[in-house]
Amino acid sequence: MALIASLIRRHPSLPYIVPFGVFVAFLGIAPYLTSIGRWEFPFRIVVLIAVLWLFSRDAISLRVSHAAGSVALGLAVFAIWIGPDLLIPGYREHWLFQNFITGKLHSSISRDLLADRMVLTLRCFRAIILVPIVEELFWRAWLMRWVISPDFQKVKLGAYTTKAMWITALLFASEHGPYWEVGLIAGLLYNCWMVRTKSLGDCILAHAVTNAALSFYVLQTGKWEYWL
Repeated sequence: MALIASLIRRHPSLPYIVPFGVFVAFLGIAPYLTSIGRWEFPFRIVVLIAVLWLFSRDAISLRVSHAAGSVALGLAVFAIWIGPDLLIPGYREHWLFQNFITGKLHSSISRDLLADRMVLTLRCFRAIILVPIVEELFWRAWLMRWVISPDFQKVKLGAYTTKAMWITALLFASEHGPYWEVGLIAGLLYNCWMVRTKSLGDCILAHAVTNAALSFYVLQTGKWEYWL
């Protein structure tokens, strides 16, 4: 603990970057975790929770000042996310969305685990609780400020520049593969909400509502490809 505290004092970006780095690393090594089957999911969650506790607990704020607006935004982003595929049959099959850069649609859960209640419960928990915290720490609480100034601690949450707004949104979009265009819109909306509320907690809530609605939709429709 003392070593981590010392590292954070010297490198204040670590609480914002490390959890996201671990999250992305898990995406990269996912094919190598299939050998442990269903235990991949509790393993990922335990590691992410441990990293958040060790590195980020002092950086996380769950204080919400605009609850109704955050919930409304989260539901709006959910509608934007699934809207094109509902309204335009075959929309996501276009080469603009599935190609050698963005990748192909696929589910992060193997077919043989889709009926496993533990796996589905933990996948929802990760999407609704952990992912919003990890991503909002990185994108809105750190990157938007760091783009304005590498000495990001002197930049207030929600500070606005056009450069920070678009770089963060574009990189956020790139994280979402074949869903890059709705990812871009979502990134811009979450960024604007951070500028409006100056609140990490409100952005986490909005993101959590989006992911909760999407998780419910996936479970009800079996459209597992939304769980990248």
